[in-house]
Parts: sequence; C-alpha cells; structure tokens
Amino acid sequence: MYMIAGIMHFIRPQMYMRILPGYLPGHRYLVIFSGLAEIILGIALYFSETQDLAIYGIIAMLTFFLPVHFHMLFNKRASTGQPKWMLIWRIPLQFGLMYWAYIYLQY
Repeated sequence: MYMIAGIMHFIRPQMYMRILPGYLPGHRYLVIFSGLAEIILGIALYFSETQDLAIYGIIAMLTFFLPVHFHMLFNKRASTGQPKWMLIWRIPLQFGLMYWAYIYLQY
C-alpha cells in the first residue's frame, strides 16, 4: 500500500502538491521526499532486520501527514472535490493506521 502511494507521487505530483498547506516550503521537494519515503519504508517492511525501523518511520510519516489532512478539510481547493465526510473520516483513519503499524512492532 505504501509503495503504491509512493509511486503515485511521481506519476501525479501535481495532485500531491495541490494538497500541501501554503506555509510549507518546497512543495515539489516535499512530494518527492514523501514519495521516496513511502517506497523505501514499504520495501523495508519486507525484511525482518528493518521491519521495526520501517514501522517507526511509517508512524512518524503518518504524523507528519496530519496537517495535510486538516488543510484538505478546511481548504476547498486542497479538498480535491472530496465530500466533507470523507475528509473528516481521513483524520481518525490516520490514527488507526498508526495504531495498526504499532501493533506489528516486534518486542
């Protein structure tokens, strides 16, 4: 899932740049960096040696994505035409994805 999302950053970068809040600098670089991060973290999940580090990275990445979801909720252009209920639902979904990643940590 993360690898596909990361690849989409390179196929449709304008879509991702559009949803970034204006106060963040270097939208193009942020899209490239986040796309690479999703791909690398997705690959790292497949190897037991890097799995826990990848999980922590995914939790951090999802945390950093939260302002984007709030921006999409309150900015009509950034909402990409999605219904309000879906934009609201994406916020608790982020926390659910963080928890889902967390329960896979190997202690």
